[in-house]
Parts: sequence; C-alpha cells; structure tokens
Amino acid sequence: MASAVSLKDKKLMDVKLGELSSWILTRDFTPKGITGAFQRGYNRYYNKYINVRKGSIAGVNMVLAAYVLFSYCLSYKELKHERRRKYH
Repeated sequence: MASAVSLKDKKLMDVKLGELSSWILTRDFTPKGITGAFQRGYNRYYNKYINVRKGSIAGVNMVLAAYVLFSYCLSYKELKHERRRKYH
C-alpha cells in the first residue's frame, strides 16, 4: 500500500534510499529555512530533556559532552603535536 505522506513531509528515517536525492532537493536551504531547522531542533531537545516534570542532569550533560567532543575535534591537530613520544 502506498504511503499517503508526501515526500516533502517525510522524516529522514522514513525516506528510502532511492528517494534520498529527491528528498534532499525538497529541503529548504535558504537562511530562513536553516534557522527554522535549528529552532525546531532546539525546541525538540528542550522539550524532551530540559522542560520535563521530573528532570535530571542528563540533558545538560549531553550538551556538555557535545561541547567537549567538539572542542577536542577542533584542537586535535595541536594536541597531536604535544604528545610525548619515545625516541628510540
């Protein structure tokens, strides 16, 4: 049975591999569309992990872990040269 959801309204996980290129072309890559995507992502994260009745530190820990990983990736080249090497 064919899906009643149009390709533009499908989520990435629901798109088949053959439809991926046409799905990407339906996305809005204007500055307004990209800003809207970031806002939707932030709102989903906030409502799922931060704005809950019995909240925990998990949501803040994820942001902290992402920041640490991102900063490590940015400074990896410099950290690589700072390693102690054994000279044989």
